[in-house]
Amino acid sequence: MASLARGLTSRASIANSVLRPYYERLIGPNKGRRYAHTHARAVEYLQNHDTDLTESQRTVREAITKTCANYSDEYWLKQDELKKFPADFHRALAQDGWLGICMPHEYGGSELGIAEAAVMMQTISESGGGMTAASSVHMNIFGLEPVVKFGTEEQKKRWLEPLIAGKERACFGVTEPNNGLDTLKLQSLARREKNGDYYNLSGQKIWISTAQNAQKILILVRTTPLDEVQKPSQGLSLFYTDLDPSVVEITEIPKMGRAAVDTNTLFFENWRVPANDMVGKENDGFKIILHGMNAERILIGAEALGLGYAALRKAAIYAGEREVFGRAIGKNQAIQHPLADSWMKLEAARLMIYHAARMYDQGYAGGEYANAGKYLAAEAAFEACERAVLTHGGMGYAKEYHVERYLREVFIPRIAPVSREMICNYIGERVLGLPKSY
Repeated sequence: MASLARGLTSRASIANSVLRPYYERLIGPNKGRRYAHTHARAVEYLQNHDTDLTESQRTVREAITKTCANYSDEYWLKQDELKKFPADFHRALAQDGWLGICMPHEYGGSELGIAEAAVMMQTISESGGGMTAASSVHMNIFGLEPVVKFGTEEQKKRWLEPLIAGKERACFGVTEPNNGLDTLKLQSLARREKNGDYYNLSGQKIWISTAQNAQKILILVRTTPLDEVQKPSQGLSLFYTDLDPSVVEITEIPKMGRAAVDTNTLFFENWRVPANDMVGKENDGFKIILHGMNAERILIGAEALGLGYAALRKAAIYAGEREVFGRAIGKNQAIQHPLADSWMKLEAARLMIYHAARMYDQGYAGGEYANAGKYLAAEAAFEACERAVLTHGGMGYAKEYHVERYLREVFIPRIAPVSREMICNYIGERVLGLPKSY
């Protein structure tokens, strides 16, 4: 850990030297004139020195900021328009070792916690990359947590090292067209061949991000049919295996936002998957995959926060510069107060997210704080993005000001990986003790 700390401190020193001139320009007395007729840039962060961050969190934020400074809002706009996966951004993070932020040292990871990963993902999103940037690496950060906890030594070496090095990308296959959030009712089946060396998988998956660009997939399927188990949570198994497009039919779904990161349906029949690609024991897949769910909620909540802060920052800069009727529109309380309200709501959600992350790293397995943090962050971010568009007026509808892209992307954390309504159900049942409503 000492060598890791030295590496992070070195990164932080570099980041500070790069960012200080930008930050000083932001807080200088001539900020308004200096930024007249320009849009907020990717290196403009609303808060760079949150006093509640730990030293390691602050160091991660500063170092990630330095990397993200090379990818402007214009870069992300172009990727969105071209529908082009940001492979160079993914490669840059891999080269600096960030794809393994939560992974063990022996496989090339940094062995930090979800608390640091949340800061990383918030910063990536907040840089202007939004959900496009975050989703390009999202699965890599938390997705193989089941492998870390339940994989064999051979599997960890075979799978974690290339993922952390950026040589392989992974996607996540759980949701199916007919069951949606009712995960325990999924119908894709895996039947073991007589010799025992392979399973044959047949079925379909939907809303699978990055499948067009992934070499691997972490996929949950039934190894025992639903009508043969006592409880729906039984009979599910988890595989991490090659995603072969010659065997798996991958069809992209046209969608509202985040066009640079593909989302897909998968169809497969008699797909032969090696038995040694199973994670953990047969029929234990649901228990295993639960170990990554709270982490995912925390991280996507942090990504939502980043979008909210980015939109709020652009709105504040624009409101301070834009003059109508001989005065900056930011002088009007009808503009100023909603933005102030959004900052308070984002901060409240941020504190909940970081609290959930600390509890996760300390071993807490309950889901109430991870779920609540994701819910609050998504709602606060959506409101901030909407207000940013409205603050810009007609210009908010123009792509060159970027806030319309933020608004399109901020719908994602409101919907995925679990809906607002299901989170309310969880809190109602698990925290308030109310009867199940669905």
